[in-house]
Order: sequence, then C-alpha cells, then structure tokens
Amino acid sequence: MVFGQLTNRESLRDLIIALEAHQSKTYHLGLGKNVTRSNLAKANENRNSKIFEEFAYHLIGIAQEKLAGVDFAIKGKIYAFDSSTIDLCLNIFWWAKFRKAKAGIKLHTLYDVVTHIPAFVHITAATVNDVNTMDVIPYEQGAFYIFDRGYVDFARLFKITQLMDFFVVRAKSNLKFRRLYSKKVDKSQGVRSDQIGVLTGFYVSKFYPEKLRKVKFYDEETSRTFVFLTNNMELTALEIAFLYKNRWQVELFFKWIKQHLKVKSFWGVSENAVRIQIYCAIISYCLVTIAGHDLKIERSTYEILQILGISLLDKTPVKELFTNPDYNNVKELNFNQLKINLF
Repeated sequence: MVFGQLTNRESLRDLIIALEAHQSKTYHLGLGKNVTRSNLAKANENRNSKIFEEFAYHLIGIAQEKLAGVDFAIKGKIYAFDSSTIDLCLNIFWWAKFRKAKAGIKLHTLYDVVTHIPAFVHITAATVNDVNTMDVIPYEQGAFYIFDRGYVDFARLFKITQLMDFFVVRAKSNLKFRRLYSKKVDKSQGVRSDQIGVLTGFYVSKFYPEKLRKVKFYDEETSRTFVFLTNNMELTALEIAFLYKNRWQVELFFKWIKQHLKVKSFWGVSENAVRIQIYCAIISYCLVTIAGHDLKIERSTYEILQILGISLLDKTPVKELFTNPDYNNVKELNFNQLKINLF
C-alpha cells in the first residue's frame, strides 16, 4: 500500500501490474512469491485500519523527535488545526453520505508548524461540524494551538485555558468584547491595537469567564485587517499575528498531500479501505520526511518523493540517488501557469 502511494498508482490493478513487472524482487521485499489484486482487496476490506493508524502515529513520533531541533521564531510546541473535505461518489461510497447527491469525508489534522509533520489525524463523515473535533485533540500542556474563526467556541477555548495551553483564533465579526485596558503598540509594523478585556455576551461570558486578549492587525500583503483572540498575555502582538500567519501551513499540507499522494481517488470502497489508504498516505509522508532528514538531503519533500517513486525497486543505495550530480533539479508543476496552445 505504501509502494502504491510512493509510486502514485491509480488503482489496485495498476499497483499489481507494477509489482508483477518486478516479480523476481517481491520475495526479497517480504511480499512473498506473488501478490494478487483479490488478496489486496480482501485485506483492504477485512484488515483493521487501526493497524495502519497506530503505525502512522509511530512514524509521526519518530519524525517529530528527529525534527524537534528545527529553529523557529517562537519557542515551544506550535500546532495549527483545520480540516479538509474529500469528495466521494455517493453511489459507490454510500456509507459517507454528505448531501442529497454527494458523499464525502473530512480529514481533521493537527499540524506541527515547527517540524511540518501532521501530529494528529482524525477522519470523520463530512457532516461532522469542525468545532466538535476540538474535543478529540490530544492537547499538550504549554503548547500553542492556532485555529481559524470556524473554531470559535468559547466553551471549548476555555477548556484549552484550563489545561494551561495557549490558543490563537481569528475572531468573528459579531464579537462582543469589552476593553479593560490596552497595551502600547508599534503601528508601523501593522499592529493596530492590543487590548485586554472580557466577553460581554450573556452566554459567552459564562462559557469564557476569564480575561482575553484581542489583537487587531493590518496585513499589507493582502490589504486586510484581522482580529485575533488569544489567552497568551506574554507574547508581543506581532508574534500573535505571526503565529496565525503560520496557520496557513496546514492548508499547504492539505494541498500537497492531495496533489502528490493518493487521498482523493481510492483503491477500495469500504470505510475501512478508505481509512487504510489515508493512513498509508500519512505513513508515506513521514517516511519521505525521515529519509530526507537522516540522509541530509537538500531537496524538498516533493523532489524526494519524485525520485523515490521511480527508484523504489532499484538496487542503487538511496543516498546515491540524491548525491548523483547528473540529476537535474526537479521542479513542481504549477498548473495555474501552464498554458497549452491547441491550435
């Protein structure tokens, strides 16, 4: 299954054809004398996806430990949490009904901003509200959690405060906030205000009874003004804005994994098969990241994936694949810039 992810196979049939072309090597790879499509299909149907989930988290732990020393502007554990919807065909994936004529699942991901590793992955039906998944996040004491405004739920945010963690969330436009006092700001860097106050709505004031910090920031790149809420009173207002800016990394991760690994088209139709394939994608991502770190490869994750994908069954030592000076720099194709003249 990981071989299929790394080599970008379109289906189980496609995967088997690729393996059969190297049948003499499958025994030495531990795959037995032969692999059949029916055996893989049965395994996808019956083998518990928890096996793949637990192995994915094992590799996530290894990758995080290896990359823990990466320099970042703010010290500590920093996570961005968001979800991405994967559309499915309702006629085939009937168990994942989303709308009247559409099926889908959601990939909720807690992304480690420092190490660029998905620290926690939770798969649900597409109908599940995003804020509900805040209840299953494995919070770490003293860590920072960055959310978009779709996760503004003050009862759940107060739980983060009670766990002695920190959050940064983009405020909604209907925020009811009473300023108690303000901090001095340097408006030349985009910070418009930095206020300490309390919530004034009848219910929200009960859900979050303690002080909150509200930071207003103007982003010159997008010409937009953002309002952030946080329970951290120590960082500067500019650092709070910097943390939220790094929330975009989880969006880039979703884009990357959908473009370069198989999480949009599936090799099985059951819920178990879909879960297995998604966790195999996470396993593949971690393996590529670990290989890049251990071999000190000065290439992007995409480049490493591309080179490994065409060399998996070669007997060439892995390090030589990336140190050979004959390799040209592999560049990611930007479909938005690609222009094809048909006439």
